[in-house]
Amino acid sequence: MQTYVIVFKDLPASPSGLLATVVTSFQLLYVLNPIRVIVVQIDENFARPIEQLPGVLAVIPDVLHKLHTTHSWDFLGLEQYGTATGAWKNAAKYGENAIIGNVDTGVWPESKSFKDDGYAAIPSDRWHGKCITGNDTTFKCNNKLIGAKFFNLGIRASGFLQGGSPSQAAELYSPRDYIGHGTHTLSTAGGGFVPDASVFGHGRGTAKGGSPQARVAAYKACYTGGCSSVDLLAAIVAAVDDGVNVLSLSVGGPASDYLSDPIAIGTFYAVQKGVTVVCSASNSGPQPGSVTNVAPWILTVGASTMDRDFPAYVTFGGKTTSMTIKGQSMSNSTLPERQRYTMINAKNANAVNASSDNSTLCLPGSLDAAKVSGKIVVCTRGVNARVEKGLVVKQAGGVGMVLCNDAANGEDVIADPHLIAAAHVSYSQCINLLSYLGSTGNPVGYITTSDASYDAKPAPVMAAFSSRGPNPITPQILKPDITAPGVSVIAAYSEAVSPTDLPFDDRRVAYNIESGTSMSCPHVSGIAGLVKTKYPSWTPAMIKSAIMTTAITGDNDNGKIRDETGAAATPFAYGSGHVSPVKAMDPGLVYDTTVADYASFLCSLRPTQNTLPLFDDGKAWSCSQGAGGRPEDLNYPSIAVPCLSGSTTVKRRVKNVGAASCQYAVNVTEELPGVKVMVEPSVLSFGYVGEEKEFHVRLEVQDAAAAANYVFGSIEWSESDGKHRVRSPIVTKTTCG
Repeated sequence: MQTYVIVFKDLPASPSGLLATVVTSFQLLYVLNPIRVIVVQIDENFARPIEQLPGVLAVIPDVLHKLHTTHSWDFLGLEQYGTATGAWKNAAKYGENAIIGNVDTGVWPESKSFKDDGYAAIPSDRWHGKCITGNDTTFKCNNKLIGAKFFNLGIRASGFLQGGSPSQAAELYSPRDYIGHGTHTLSTAGGGFVPDASVFGHGRGTAKGGSPQARVAAYKACYTGGCSSVDLLAAIVAAVDDGVNVLSLSVGGPASDYLSDPIAIGTFYAVQKGVTVVCSASNSGPQPGSVTNVAPWILTVGASTMDRDFPAYVTFGGKTTSMTIKGQSMSNSTLPERQRYTMINAKNANAVNASSDNSTLCLPGSLDAAKVSGKIVVCTRGVNARVEKGLVVKQAGGVGMVLCNDAANGEDVIADPHLIAAAHVSYSQCINLLSYLGSTGNPVGYITTSDASYDAKPAPVMAAFSSRGPNPITPQILKPDITAPGVSVIAAYSEAVSPTDLPFDDRRVAYNIESGTSMSCPHVSGIAGLVKTKYPSWTPAMIKSAIMTTAITGDNDNGKIRDETGAAATPFAYGSGHVSPVKAMDPGLVYDTTVADYASFLCSLRPTQNTLPLFDDGKAWSCSQGAGGRPEDLNYPSIAVPCLSGSTTVKRRVKNVGAASCQYAVNVTEELPGVKVMVEPSVLSFGYVGEEKEFHVRLEVQDAAAAANYVFGSIEWSESDGKHRVRSPIVTKTTCG
């Protein structure tokens, strides 16, 4: 039996009598006269016949609505039906002992996410930072937002800001966020509980970060003109010296040699000082090898969906022959319900001096107002921003926009705060729409939207934009490391800028919806704060390992994590898998990579300089201290072996952080095509907490052709009582280059 809401044009005098004409057994739950609704429990097979009854407008299945804004924490298992789990509230204490630093575009300090109600002053022996407000006399820190600084010397010297406006000068000389990005990411990692948060009424609920009781600090090193690598480096160092425990960076450039990358160098320092560093993987997917922030001491995060969406429906065709396709939108603009408008393919709406290639993409100035005025325009995704396309349509007089993916973007759709009634629709569904537009001389349709829906399946799905491996610098280190929610994430925002950051958009919001690996990164930063609170003595590598080895590779539809095309995704998209924070707080075993391990790894790359630009106790590290070895032998929670010939053996060691006396057995949980995997020893016994044991993984080629391109598998150490499972992905190929 299923519960349905039935909406009538006019409520019948006897709802039960009407239902009895088609249903033999039912239970009437509610009669809601003011809105002409009844709620009834029936066999789901009778839903369609009821739809055909005279006067019935809709038959809607009941679904569970949850009052969550950053619903990602429910999806990640830290909440259940709005109630915090014991692991989140009690074991990790909402991250109350963590200090999370964010290197980004600054912060909007007035946001409710950073209120300090109930917070005591931070002990001076833990925190050495300051609140440097620059020219902004209104900027205030507090016992939640305990520090703020800005770094602008690099961007000022770069020449990008020549001829800047007065507002740009204000942006440069304070830690205030004039872009929105930094406020969004910092509140995702460590924002406090804020009831009744929403974006234009969508997704209403309680906003909160992953470590909602953590202290936070903002380090502004990014501006409208970009982020100077030297400003980033200065910010990283300052944050470490101030006393942060976790450092979140949703920023990066093309991957480069570790020893010439300021971010890699700065973050090595951070890790050396005990600071866990989490970075975004970049938004250049699904191109192979596009991942950035690939240094092995960085926890690199890809982006995937969660089980919440913001449905928008496009209905096209005549009243008796119509078809409806589903997309996503958070537009606060609506069209009259069920009123049909003329539709036009933007390809056929080009202005006199614009090509059809440009008008297809709805580029600025490409549309002819005479052709699109009063119509719904169908644009194609690509080149310019998604929301900007809607602005182009609006400026040309259009009343609505359907944004269609091309084949490359596949099923990857995103809810944006459009300036016009809009729906972003997948490639597969748009095929039908585009076919219809080309088949009739008078295409018509309409767009309808609804509030957030939950339990969307499958989820997670890798975002098309999420950058992919293999690691372009050292393919022996699998990157990204993990994936987390990064699509349609709601969090705090700057009220100095519109939600679209477009000209002519004068709207302001306290909370906004954003997508990108920039959004997935602070999810993991918040989780790192929880682990650090529970285990204050753990090293960054132990925290990183806990997050990676407990990750999951399945979705909520009993399948494997998929990519934007619907095919099974690989570790080059999700790394070790999708983050599972409750499991990460009790991993059993961890790979504790030391600073010496990292230095030896760098020396194994045979750098041109013998002395590395990295320091140990104030002294530059020399390869003579730890030269030799192979990069694939770095004690890393995943295993990658490119260019496999014959056989090879890699070594790893794990540390017991579970029961004092325990035993683990290994299994090859996913076989690699063409390659045999053997692990010695097959059983590890531990006698005390903190004990480390080494093991070796042998990869033996059995069919070189089958493994000519990358193949994927995994091993898993399972505790004898079944409590802990410690999984490591393996990637290899038998060809080189």
